[in-house]
Amino acid sequence: MNRALSNGLVPPAHRIRDLPARLRPREEFDRLGAEHVSDRVLLAVLLGSGSAGINVAELAERLLIKYGSFLGLARANLDELARDPDLPGVGRVKARILKAAFELARRLAEETREAEGNYVRSPEDAARVLRETAKPLQHERFWVLPLDAKNRLQGRVDELTRGILDASMVHPREVFKRAIAQGCSRLVLVHNHPTGDPTPSAEDLRITRQLVAAGRVLGIEVLERM
Repeated sequence: MNRALSNGLVPPAHRIRDLPARLRPREEFDRLGAEHVSDRVLLAVLLGSGSAGINVAELAERLLIKYGSFLGLARANLDELARDPDLPGVGRVKARILKAAFELARRLAEETREAEGNYVRSPEDAARVLRETAKPLQHERFWVLPLDAKNRLQGRVDELTRGILDASMVHPREVFKRAIAQGCSRLVLVHNHPTGDPTPSAEDLRITRQLVAAGRVLGIEVLERM
């Protein structure tokens, strides 16, 4: 459940100290703990302060209402946040804080993945590897996960294309170049669908067949396209 407004709307108050104690973000954070407060409170604690005419609790609430969720905020670029005319209390300093926080979350997810092991044995494993990277993206991208004979990630995950997926952008030469150089035994090919519909298109299937056939010739198994 999105807990952004679970504690109710914040009544207008120019100064945070004019709010009832139960609605002051820091006090609520200390009283309930990070795991049990609303998205609004977490965001207000992160921002630290508001600006002239708007307190930090109201600013956090306006951000969540405008962008809908943390995911919506993560997708906003730095200039968009800093210059948003509907959010004059953000500015460049707070926009940096927000972008830094979302990048920290992405890196934490990546470190967690590495700590849990780099095996890719299923579509769920492939999704885990790229989930935090792909989640905020609004354009199609194509990645190659290089694996050794035991299905462990070998080296970095390469992003090959951005934009509309077609055969001219996903060429077997580029897909298998690093795999050959690294001596990889297998590959997993991953393509995101920003629309949320995972159903592969006819073009997706055609490109997949082409790459599987190329891998067969090269002796590199394409395990799955997800």
